[in-house]
Amino acid sequence: MKQFPRPSTELNLRAQVVVTLLQVQQGQSLASLLHQQLNEIPERDRALFHELVLGTLRQWYALKAITLPLLTKPLNNETVESCLYLGLYQVLCTRIPAHAAISETVTASKQLGFHALSGIVNAILRRATRETEDFQRQLQQAHGLPSWLYKRLKKDWPEQINTLCQQLKLSAPLTLRINQRQIGRDDYLQALQAQDIQAKACTRSEVAIVIEQSVQISALPGFTQGWFSVQDEHAQLCATLLAHLDEKIVLDACAAPGGKTAHLLEKFKPQSLIALDHDAKRLVRVSENLKRLQLDQSHIEIVTADATTWQANQALDCIILDAPCSAIGVIRRHPDIRLLRQSTDIAQTVELQKQILHNLWQQLKIGGTLLYITCSILKAENEQQMIEFFAQHPDAKEIKIEADWGMAQCYGRQLLPESGQGDGFYYCRIEKVA
Repeated sequence: MKQFPRPSTELNLRAQVVVTLLQVQQGQSLASLLHQQLNEIPERDRALFHELVLGTLRQWYALKAITLPLLTKPLNNETVESCLYLGLYQVLCTRIPAHAAISETVTASKQLGFHALSGIVNAILRRATRETEDFQRQLQQAHGLPSWLYKRLKKDWPEQINTLCQQLKLSAPLTLRINQRQIGRDDYLQALQAQDIQAKACTRSEVAIVIEQSVQISALPGFTQGWFSVQDEHAQLCATLLAHLDEKIVLDACAAPGGKTAHLLEKFKPQSLIALDHDAKRLVRVSENLKRLQLDQSHIEIVTADATTWQANQALDCIILDAPCSAIGVIRRHPDIRLLRQSTDIAQTVELQKQILHNLWQQLKIGGTLLYITCSILKAENEQQMIEFFAQHPDAKEIKIEADWGMAQCYGRQLLPESGQGDGFYYCRIEKVA
């Protein structure tokens, strides 16, 4: 792993942000970094640190597009480039006073060992303060995606591409799923109102609420009593597409961290529910979530295994396969995906999906249902995967999803990310026929 310059002084907050941005560029996910790093930062600075990291990543390729023409020659320096993007993000996208943004970011470039190049950072950021409207217009017009991904999305969604690119640059809302075994949605909205917390009911999921202000999740009413979980509204549609799971044998494949497992237990009483995932650490969170939500775990089996080879000891009535995917549909929540995902990943992921589908399909009862889900908006992982599946499985029949959400595809329905609403999800419901 690349060594960072050894700082001569204690790093300021912007320099700490840049170190995180560099780690992401080297392939580390934010999920693996953020928790520890936030703990090392004074509490008063944590919200700003979080905003600067996620915001800069969200605008990364748009910032890159407006920066390149300003350089007389390529920098070829990840640290200084990161300082530039961070500085421009503050000047163009936040209310941080320009003088503070410039001063702190230039200082960061020096602290990280690039005193000689700090003048370039200073000059470009000062120019941005003089030409703010022009820079902001260019930022808005940039598609903000790596070129390979932009080309794929333009091919898949030619009519929606411009809106889609803008949507992917936004932040996603904080959405809760109300645990109706504990409290009704209207009652929970009243509990929020009593604490002057701005929130509204969602339209697509009857148990979803969007919180319309900045909050600490664990401080929300009913957190310890299990009144709610955090889950995207479009992800919550899973349980609405399944009926009659009481007394059935159900598999939640690729289950961690357990959002769908919990939702199924909130809504149904299956005879047996198997939560399967290859990641033992993430499966621990399934148990923790079920315990906090006070859900009956007596009929739950939590299994660490590979879904491409795992064998059930009895035929399954229902399989929920939230398949491994590129996660392009959730870039708003995980902006590091812009930098982490590579074009070569897609074919490998499509092949993995195929292997899991093939293995699990054999274990479904005749008359049983498989619900195929991804949080992707790439057709290769969704509609095209299903076209191939149905071509190879004459014992498979699509159960059309009749809904007022998303777009009907050749098979299944696709949701794209929407401002103030859910992320990009794909659903296809399949019945096994004799």
